[in-house]
Amino acid sequence: MASQSQAQAQAQMHAQSLMKLDNKTSKRSNMLLEQNVSRPRRDRVGLGAFAFLFAEIIRYSQNRVLGIQDLEAKLNEIGQRVGVRMFELSMWREKTVHREMRVLQTLVFINTVVWRALFDKQADSLERSTENDDEYMITDNEPAVLKYISVPKEMSSFSPGAFISGIVEAIARCCQCPARVTSHVVPADGLPLRTVILLKFDKEVMDREKRLEAGK
Repeated sequence: MASQSQAQAQAQMHAQSLMKLDNKTSKRSNMLLEQNVSRPRRDRVGLGAFAFLFAEIIRYSQNRVLGIQDLEAKLNEIGQRVGVRMFELSMWREKTVHREMRVLQTLVFINTVVWRALFDKQADSLERSTENDDEYMITDNEPAVLKYISVPKEMSSFSPGAFISGIVEAIARCCQCPARVTSHVVPADGLPLRTVILLKFDKEVMDREKRLEAGK
């Protein structure tokens, strides 16, 4: 009888603990929902927390693909989902109904507004290829995505920056400037993680650019 009463008391205490936990969770959720999305949040996600989450994303994806190309394609796909939402949020925060549809303006938008929103800084450079008119390069000397990510020697050709290229690809598409976007680690002196995001715009986009230039 005593043991039954004890068990009931423990069950009641456990139920009360769950209720308190549920109330705390509910309060945190309400605080998140009540935040003004039109202004950037002052509190930032710690780099260590992001690196842990991103490492888990890579591990999760790696267990569902057959090779490095498939893994990069998977990360690119995940990045595209982020890119679409990032575009919508950036347009809302910029308070503009004007959507960039020119190549250069789109690239500047990605290089500045998007990069600052994602990584709290502007990308380090934006260049046009000297060999192909339809190719542009956005360079980040120290991408946050690559910090604390160790790539094994047998996967040396793997670029975790495929996640970033997916974000860029989605935003370019949202701006009516579809492009094939790839990520390449190109180390430089003192910059072992230097990453180049290469955009190769569709032929239709470049044809439109020529028509718009001729119409000026």
